[in-house]
Amino acid sequence: MRLGLALGYWGRGPDPRHLDLAREAENLGYDSVWTAEAWGSDVFTPLTWIAAHTSRIRLGTAIAQMAARAPTATAMHALTLDHLSGGRMMLGLGLSGPQVVEGWYGRPFPASPLTATREYVEVIRQVLRREAPVEIDGRFHSHPYRGEDGTGTGKALKPITHPLRAGLPVLLGAEGPKNIAQTTRIADGWLPLYWSPTRADVYEASLTGVPEGFMIAPMARAQVCDDVAEGLLPVKAMLGFYIGGMGHATRNFHADLMARMGFEAEAHRVQELFLAGRREEAVLAVPDAFADEISLVGPRERIAERLELWRGGPVTDLLVTAPDPHTLRVLAELNS
Repeated sequence: MRLGLALGYWGRGPDPRHLDLAREAENLGYDSVWTAEAWGSDVFTPLTWIAAHTSRIRLGTAIAQMAARAPTATAMHALTLDHLSGGRMMLGLGLSGPQVVEGWYGRPFPASPLTATREYVEVIRQVLRREAPVEIDGRFHSHPYRGEDGTGTGKALKPITHPLRAGLPVLLGAEGPKNIAQTTRIADGWLPLYWSPTRADVYEASLTGVPEGFMIAPMARAQVCDDVAEGLLPVKAMLGFYIGGMGHATRNFHADLMARMGFEAEAHRVQELFLAGRREEAVLAVPDAFADEISLVGPRERIAERLELWRGGPVTDLLVTAPDPHTLRVLAELNS
């Protein structure tokens, strides 16, 4: 199991620790470093900055939001950074949810998310292969554009720049069972949002027939500390926000996932409190047991014992969000 560093997206401003953490991860032998985006900073610019200050560690987006860019634009970002970094780029993509897609990007959330994802990935694959001009007559993506409001003069094109790697890895952030199953067929890897090594059976049906070399790369908060309950508070804060605030009362993919993992009543309670404006209560309502299952928190000995659960399953890459170099170092030592 390889280790990666997940830096997430910026909050109010850039985190001054990120570059130092990325360099430390590279020095410790971590395989990859990952950036993210929500509705603030973008995912590619910080990754490019990190690429310029490192030399070996692989570079990934976890995730780049599909609604933010046409698939050809996303492919341009990926092939450009792949060249500049010497072939270290990995492209992680995700649909996000209706609230972000329609509220922030001002476009409709696709009525058929699986079809939209499949077409998006197909366009990117065509760009990276550069075998012929990009052509697809899809439900959500059309190249050239053939809509009635177009001029009818669009021309099928292939990239001027020759991609460094036709097989640049494409990974997908997927939560629903059908979306995960499709991911195993059209992508090179899967980026689970929540992963419990004791509940891998939740995903067993969707992961049937996973091809050789397929990456399963979940994120997990890691922190070496004496007080487990205190160390879990950032995990619970994240869960409270995602389950309560990253979605609508009737359509929240994160709450649905928590329910499928055995915490349905708790997920509804967190969502109810958050949407009522009682955010602190929502965070406290997140079960410690759930937060603990999807993270690595506590003294070194406890983390060592729990890390073996992760190493014993199908996870190929553990992407850790760690607040300090000491935690990164301990994980590197335990995973060696």
